[in-house]
Amino acid sequence: MAAFSKYLTARNSSIAGSILFVLVLLKHRKRTRTSNRGGSDLVLNTEKDGKKDRAAVDKVFFFRILRIIRILVPRVFCMETGYLVFIAAMLVARTYCDVWMIQNGTMIESAIIGRSTKDFKICLLKFIEFMPIVNSLVNNFLKFGLNELKLRFREKLTKCLYNQYLEGFTYYKMGNLDNRIANADQLLTQDVEKFCNSVVDLYSNVSKPLLDIGLYIFKLTSAIGAQGPAIMMVYLLISGLFLTRLRRPVGKMTVTEQRYEGEYRYVNSRLITNSEEIAFYNGNTREKQTIHSIFQKLVNHLHDFIFFRFSMGVVDSIIAKYLATVVGYLVVSRPFLNLSHPRHMHSTHSELLEDYYQSGRMLLRMSQALGRIVLAGREMSRLSGFTARITELIKVLKELNAGKYERTMVSQQEKEADAAEKLVLVPGSGQIINKDHVIKFENTPLATPNGDILIRNLTFEVKSGTNVLVCGPNGCGKSSLFRVLGELWPLFGGHLTKPERGKLFYVPQRPYMTLGSLRDQVIYPDTHEEQMRKGISDQVLKDYLDNVQLGHILDREGSWDVVQDWMDVLSGGEKQRMAMARLFYHKPQFAILDECTSAVSVDVEDYIYSHCRTVGITLFTVSHRKSLWKHHEYYLHMDGRGNYDFKPITEETVEFGS
Repeated sequence: MAAFSKYLTARNSSIAGSILFVLVLLKHRKRTRTSNRGGSDLVLNTEKDGKKDRAAVDKVFFFRILRIIRILVPRVFCMETGYLVFIAAMLVARTYCDVWMIQNGTMIESAIIGRSTKDFKICLLKFIEFMPIVNSLVNNFLKFGLNELKLRFREKLTKCLYNQYLEGFTYYKMGNLDNRIANADQLLTQDVEKFCNSVVDLYSNVSKPLLDIGLYIFKLTSAIGAQGPAIMMVYLLISGLFLTRLRRPVGKMTVTEQRYEGEYRYVNSRLITNSEEIAFYNGNTREKQTIHSIFQKLVNHLHDFIFFRFSMGVVDSIIAKYLATVVGYLVVSRPFLNLSHPRHMHSTHSELLEDYYQSGRMLLRMSQALGRIVLAGREMSRLSGFTARITELIKVLKELNAGKYERTMVSQQEKEADAAEKLVLVPGSGQIINKDHVIKFENTPLATPNGDILIRNLTFEVKSGTNVLVCGPNGCGKSSLFRVLGELWPLFGGHLTKPERGKLFYVPQRPYMTLGSLRDQVIYPDTHEEQMRKGISDQVLKDYLDNVQLGHILDREGSWDVVQDWMDVLSGGEKQRMAMARLFYHKPQFAILDECTSAVSVDVEDYIYSHCRTVGITLFTVSHRKSLWKHHEYYLHMDGRGNYDFKPITEETVEFGS
């Protein structure tokens, strides 16, 4: 007994020394990485960033996860609840299977030791009969339930987020008015999938050990008393709190990892999107430097994360596995090593041996379950990182849909330096009045979302049938005017009278070609069903293409239902003319033409503008072509210094504009 005590003392000293070594090494590594980075990289360490990156297993985490679970499980009686119950039932069945196998395995070994061929054959036959049920049914049903629940959670959360993301112009505002969320595509795809997988895995990894612990406590209490399981539970509590404290950086490191992954994906997508322009500039070397720089940030962080997980893995193994096993041996040995225990007075040696094997195995399974509970904290720490990112996305989407946005990248120094040039305005304080056949600005400041004033007081009125040419130098506010008209930017004051969104159409210089058929390019954003409801036949669509001299495309492709990558198939001029055919299809009251015929010949352009007047589409045109002045009655000139003129077009005006 003394030798055994000395062995345990030496073993515990070795384990304690190992823990201390890992903690010191981890602290030294953190200091080294911090000192190596000093002064070499630009690091944003604002207080707001610190709050945003906060991701730990604490009260905030549990509030966050509960809010998201309400989305994943919307009602008490739903398919998701059914799968949760189904998984729990399979876990209970698996636990009872484990207990049965322990008891049956003990009986087989007892029969072997007792040389009872009959008992051995009976127990072995029962074991053979029972194994297919365990392996083929319970385990595979459990895997099926887990995979199905992951998919259903992902479906629920993805649809909920996209409903908010594509509500109105939220997707535009997130990237152009508000920059709290970078790389929304990363959050909406990879992070959502990882979050849902992590939630379901955590549910399984926590539920099964809890069931095991409850059942084994009940069994062990009747076998060796309540004191043994109580000691194990105290050990679980102490070790769990200690490891949870050590794992706190995991959540924040997960958030940082996903942010760097998003940045890395973004620079690669930019290379693909702008490959032609980069090729013309021979910018491959510069782009390679940019991609390598972003990738190196990711690699450095992953090195840190790998080392941290290695260090925590050592500590986890020592505390959650080996020390738990030592505690288990100490607990199970107490009634057997105590000769005055009543068990020794009423049991034979073989019964004691069988009892020890059965209790020992149950206690071993219980200690393993306790270890899994402790290790589940590791998954919970990682889950806290994904939860923080999903919660931030939900918060930003909600605020953007309510008309609130933030520009977190603007520093306090920049705000103070530009205070004299900016006017304190409240986004959305202006009033938008929906009225057909008129666009009227009344005492409206034209300002950027940051508060930069382009024109302090814009006042003019345009009625249907009066085409307006908008001109001025770059940066004077032409695009800003159209963004306010399209309700992409908030109105900072005054009154804006305009038709509803669907009655005002915007045609940019680089038109958007959607994924889909040739018909979809003309009727976008309508669907074929909406085209049919409007009573517009394919022959009318053919007339629209003929009007812009694109009828040959239908002849070439042979069908309206042909699907191509139209962004590549059509040339720049063809895409601009396709956008004008789209304009004729929708027949809005007003159209904003932003250099949208720059790649079209003058004769085709002249026909397009004449046809717009024929079908009653009033135009706001941005163009530097002198030939277009004859198609307009008024001009709006902005000088870029806060002044503007809104006057009728005369011969002198045309000469001034040229």
